[in-house]
Parts: sequence; C-alpha cells; structure tokens
Amino acid sequence: MAKDIIPSITALFVEWSGSPPLRVEALPGSGSARKYFRVCGHHITAMAAYSPDPEENKAFLRYTAHFRSKNLPVPEVYRVDEESGIYLLQDLGDTTLFDLIGKNRGQPEPGSPLDKLLLESLEILARFQTEGHHGMDYSVAYPRMAFDERSLMWDLNYFKYYFLKLLQIPFHEEKLENDFVTLSKTLLKAGSDFFMFRDFQSRNIMVRDHQLFFIDYQGGRRGPLQYDVASFLYQARAGFSRETRERLLGHYLETIRNRYGQSGHEFMKHFHGFILIRLLQALGAYGYRGYFERKPHFVRSIPPAVANLGEWLEKSPITPDIPALREALEKVVAHYKSPRPEKLQERLTVSIRSFSYMQGIPADPSGNGGGFVFDCRSLPNPGRDEKYRSMTGLDAPVAQYLQGSDEVKIFLALTLNLVSDAVSNYLERGFTSLMVNFGCTGGQHRSVYCAEALYRHLANRNDIHVEIEHTRLL
Repeated sequence: MAKDIIPSITALFVEWSGSPPLRVEALPGSGSARKYFRVCGHHITAMAAYSPDPEENKAFLRYTAHFRSKNLPVPEVYRVDEESGIYLLQDLGDTTLFDLIGKNRGQPEPGSPLDKLLLESLEILARFQTEGHHGMDYSVAYPRMAFDERSLMWDLNYFKYYFLKLLQIPFHEEKLENDFVTLSKTLLKAGSDFFMFRDFQSRNIMVRDHQLFFIDYQGGRRGPLQYDVASFLYQARAGFSRETRERLLGHYLETIRNRYGQSGHEFMKHFHGFILIRLLQALGAYGYRGYFERKPHFVRSIPPAVANLGEWLEKSPITPDIPALREALEKVVAHYKSPRPEKLQERLTVSIRSFSYMQGIPADPSGNGGGFVFDCRSLPNPGRDEKYRSMTGLDAPVAQYLQGSDEVKIFLALTLNLVSDAVSNYLERGFTSLMVNFGCTGGQHRSVYCAEALYRHLANRNDIHVEIEHTRLL
C-alpha cells in the first residue's frame, strides 16, 4: 500500500548504500500508476520506482538486464524488493530530451547540439530494435508479447471510445469497424521481428552530461520498425516541422540500411499507416487522461496532435481504402479548425494550479500577468508524517488529515469566498480569465488539497469554465 512505500524505499537504500537517506522526494507522476522518488544520501542519490503491477515490474527489470548486457543506454538497477513492487535505480537527473526540444521550439538547427541528440536518439533506437531484439525473452512482455491484431484493435477502439465519442463526432459504427480491420491487416504485413518500445518519445529519453539514456520501455514487445519512429517524429507537443521530420527520418533510414541491411523502400511502404495508428492511439490517450482524469496537459496536447492528423490526411496515400475512418478523421480536423461560438469565447475561464514554492509560481498563460496566489505553507503539513509522505492531496488519508484541521477550514473558507467574489466581479466586467494558484513547499499535499477544494466549489457553475492542474503531479 502507498503508506508502506517510504519505509520500504528507505530499507532498500540502506541495503544498497550502507546508510539511511537524508530525504526521499516524491517526483511528478506520469499517466500511469507508477510513482517515482529521488532518494538522497550523503554524496549519493538514487531513483526509487514503485508500481503495484508485478507483471509490469518483471518486464521492466528483465528488459533492463537484457539491454545492459547489450551495452544499450538504460539505467542501472541497484536493488529490487519484489514483494513491495519497489526497485532502486540509477539517478539520471531531471532533464529530458523533450525539455531541450521545448527550449528550441521544436525546430533544431542542422548541426546544433540538439540536432545531434535527435539524430543520435534515432541511431540508438535502431540499436534497440535490432541488437536489443536478439536474445530477448518476450515471455515477460506485458500486456502482449507482440504488436499483433489485438493490439492494433485495442488502439483503434481506444480512439473511438475515448476521442470520437467524447467529442460527439458522428460516424457509422459498422463501417468504421470494417476499416479498422482493413487497416490492421495491412499494417500486419510490415513484419514484426524487432523490439518495439511502444512509447518511444522524447519525454522518455534522459539527457545527463550530454549522454542519452532511455527509460519507460516496460510496455515493449516484438513489433515492427515503423511504430517507434512514428511515435518519436509525431509526438504532439514536440512541434517538429515537416522539414525536420523528413531530415530525421532520412537519417534513420540511412542508419538501418547501412548498419542493419534493412530496406528503406520496404519501411516506407507501411510507414504512413503506422503514423496514423500512433496518432489515433495518442488521441485516445489524450481524451482519456484529459477529459476523464482532468489532466490539462493532456488536453493541451490535442490541438497539435490534430494538426499532425491534418497533415497526414493531406499527404498520405489512399491505400488501404478506409473511407469511413478517413471521413471521421476529416470531421475531427474540421472540428478543431472551426471557430468556437462567440458565447464560448466570452466565457470566463478560472485556471486553478497547485505548485511548489521550490519550483516557482506558475506563469499566467492568459498573458494577464497573474492572479491569486495563496500560500499554504502556514497550514499543518502531512508531509512531515512518514505515513503520508508518499501520498498526495488527492489521496483520502491526506484529505482526512487536512479536513480535521480548524486552520485549514478557516483558510479555505476565506480563500473560497474571496475567489467567488472575484468570479462574480469578473463576470460583470466581461473578463475571460482568472488564475488562482495554491502553493506549498513541495506542491504535493496542502496545495493540491486546497486547489481541489476550490475546483469542487466552482465546478458545478454553468456560467464559467474551470480547469485544474497540479504542476508537481504531472
């Protein structure tokens, strides 16, 4: 259980380093149930990972051992506690390739340091796909041993149920399913005698001392070459231009031809289909994580992903014949291109953020220069109690702890009333944006709880739009 994570991590760190850690810091989460921590000792650090899924843990650990035997750049595993679902890893720092791409607005200059890292990423990907495939034990792959017809249909139906239906895009169900089958059968002709990461993107590539390290490959399986390349080049928020994609793709094709004897012509026969399947899988994930789980950064990924989809529709070949799917995709692109009704444009949006003062106050994306900033550091801190340390303000035990405090009740009563008055005033004056920030030391417990309280307080109003983001839990 979550309350047992910190003691287990501490014990594992002591077993590895010989001394107890000075601190254990919870790190921002991902889209999955895994939790990550940085464990800091005297002049030594490690990463701790926790997953409640033993099959996923087995896949990651077995893959890691195999990749390291092939001298592929993955983190070293220091210690494993199988019973608790915790393992201790090499600390690769906090900088991802995605961070560097963002600083360059996704447009690397040819020959620049970022450009060299992107080219190297694709070269190393080719090594994983080929050298990493040889001798791999796919019996531990989870949830599928291969990217087969069932995997393809899962992705396509993920898109149908969590994107098309959520956006209320009309389609003919039987005809769409027929096109799904047609597309799947076509893509399966590409061959699958390679290792496939499944989620090969720049967020899963760490950069430390100008070296690349690869993480989050536990969903890997036997599969085609094309999927991971499409995933990397068409990552929604990477923002690569068409010219950049073509140049990077050309380098990858040259690599697999010269080093591994793979035909670029055969690769390209199916590449456009794999671009499509990856875009649809990503849109399904963004719909689910964004609309169901209320994670705004996934919602913000939808417009660039749809723009990539529009580009695919413009340049992709007609084969295979998938008219119902193409019609639905054209409706998706049109949906995002069409202007919003004037009534929605004038609606007041209240943006609620929780944050860590150690990371700084979030910027106001509206351009208005900011809004409310409430300091939660004077409130009782559940993070000082070991049983709450690995939890967040979204967890029931932490919420119960804070609900029992009169200080928290008074603080929330004052802040909620203050924001409610401001909302009424902004509506009268025709304003369209209000930002409210709640901060605490780590951005994990008190600020998250208070931000959620305000969200619940405002969410049922039909005259405003309310969004929430926990910047340290992304």
